[in-house]
Amino acid sequence: MKVLLIKDVKSLGKSGEIKEVKEGYGRNFLIGKGFALHATDEVISQWEKDQAELVQKEADEIASLKDTEKKLADIKLQIHKKLGANGSLYGAVTKDEIAHQLADQHGIEVDKKTVELEKNAIKATGNYDISIKLGHGIHAKLNLEIIGD
Repeated sequence: MKVLLIKDVKSLGKSGEIKEVKEGYGRNFLIGKGFALHATDEVISQWEKDQAELVQKEADEIASLKDTEKKLADIKLQIHKKLGANGSLYGAVTKDEIAHQLADQHGIEVDKKTVELEKNAIKATGNYDISIKLGHGIHAKLNLEIIGD
């Protein structure tokens, strides 16, 4: 019996491979537990079509992320904070605040977890280069200016 593995099976093969197995093992274990499908022409062609769609979707996502990376490189994000009595910032600029200001000022949504700061928070005015992990190994640089009011 020929089966198309849809999940990795230890000691048999990886997802996407077509294997010849014994009837009982294929029907009762592999197909029964959802590790494989019976390898008919229809199933194989559908699998190939689905894989091609996944590859195309990933390529589109990477193109979109590269476009976002270019936009972030051109942006100079400004955040206004109150100054304390000694001239330092009253409070700190956090990853969450940077993500919110980026969405408010430029309409680019990023998760605060993807914003990388050298320290946990910025506590002084000035210019900073911030790194943002977009995914698929793409890191964008953002120029941030903290202005004291």
